[in-house]
Amino acid sequence: MSTTTALKPMTEHSAAEIERVKDWINSEDYKEKNFAREALVINPAHACQPLGAQLVAHGFAGSLPFVHGSQGCASYFRSTFSRHFREPAAATSDAMTEDGAVFGGQNNLFEGLENAYALYRPSIMPIFTTCMPEVIGDDLTAFTRNAKQKGHIPEDLPTPYANTPSFNGTHIHGYDAMLKAILEYLADGKKTDGNDNGKLYLIPGFDGNTANLREYKRYLQMMGVPCTLLADISEVFDSPCDGTYRLYAGGTPLDEAADAVNARATISLMKYCTPNTLKWLEGNSVGTSIDLPLPMGIRNTDAFLMKVSELFDMPIPAELKAERGRAVDAMTDAHQYLHGKKFAVAGDPDYLLGIVTFLLEMGAIPYHILCSRSTKKFRKEMEALLATSPLYGALGTVYINKDLWHMRSLCMTDPVDAIIGDTHCKWVARDAKIPLFRVGFPIIDRVNLHRTPVIGYQGAINLLTMMVNKFLDTVDETCEDQWFEMMR
Repeated sequence: MSTTTALKPMTEHSAAEIERVKDWINSEDYKEKNFAREALVINPAHACQPLGAQLVAHGFAGSLPFVHGSQGCASYFRSTFSRHFREPAAATSDAMTEDGAVFGGQNNLFEGLENAYALYRPSIMPIFTTCMPEVIGDDLTAFTRNAKQKGHIPEDLPTPYANTPSFNGTHIHGYDAMLKAILEYLADGKKTDGNDNGKLYLIPGFDGNTANLREYKRYLQMMGVPCTLLADISEVFDSPCDGTYRLYAGGTPLDEAADAVNARATISLMKYCTPNTLKWLEGNSVGTSIDLPLPMGIRNTDAFLMKVSELFDMPIPAELKAERGRAVDAMTDAHQYLHGKKFAVAGDPDYLLGIVTFLLEMGAIPYHILCSRSTKKFRKEMEALLATSPLYGALGTVYINKDLWHMRSLCMTDPVDAIIGDTHCKWVARDAKIPLFRVGFPIIDRVNLHRTPVIGYQGAINLLTMMVNKFLDTVDETCEDQWFEMMR
């Protein structure tokens, strides 16, 4: 005989009290209290450092990313990439547990490296850390040296490593740390006496859009500029389905990555994502190392192409000029549907600068601009960008070190027409009853958006089309005019 025991809630609230609180969290009074909190983060618009390190590690040929830390952390990184790209994210971990936290993780690392190499024969194993080994102070320099000396892995296996504590920084800082570590390791002793290799090395930064990377390569091929992308994930996470599983599909060839110090020029398109890597390249490469804004919208794309043309003395081909003309025409045809609309925007610093540039070009108003981990330098740059358009940018406000629960308060008390950001902005959009335009990382509740470029001239058309058609759909589905936008 079974019996059912009713569980009594620890705290009971009346229906009236629940409704009162639901209304109150949409008020200015609650917003003031929400913005006063300091010791709590709710729904951050960023991920942790090792996730960014893993994206870099995937971007090199024959690479098996190796997580020095717990299995749960590794599963989180892998599942996030798998859900965003709808592709497997092959990586391994040494599965540290309680004993590792007490005695250190060297034995875990030895066993993990040995098993991973025996099973998968990678060409390179980039190693990065999670919270546990960082808290106890594991020495990866000594650990990896000891692993090779004791014969757990071959002496000549590249094992660059990066310290990427999850409790500090974000995914873009982990990206920077891992990319710098890989280049330092591979390029050791490879610098020439001043003669460059005539190539452009392009650093796309933390970008979950594989189509963006393909667009860069297409542009440079059209211009006749020899180019290598550093941390090229375009094939890794977007390989063809032809019946053959490729554990190591695509990625930047290791010999080409090693030759990065001999580039004629290196361009980083996400300076807030790669400051330490770019600084290292400036001091250790024979060519020019610069950063440019993410080429979203017409102005930024023009700047990118003109700088490449200047560096390599190559003309911009007529085909690209025609693409530019089509993008400008499309923006002219549809600008009235975005003109004057207010947008909330959340994401990484470099993506935010690109999106805001595009909105200003369309005569839209970037109204609430939120970056959950950034600096006063970024805020000043964003404010300077807004100031370039007194009519549309003057109304925008920049919020740094705030989260998406802060964004909810902003959108409920000072409404906007739409929000631009990743999937985690969905709850703000739902409560505010506004559209969410999914741009950034991760996008886990829609498919194939990472296969549609948002950079370059075609990217401007894609962004424009997505936004305008959603606004038109909403009006068409709710208005009483059955002849909406029709002549008969």
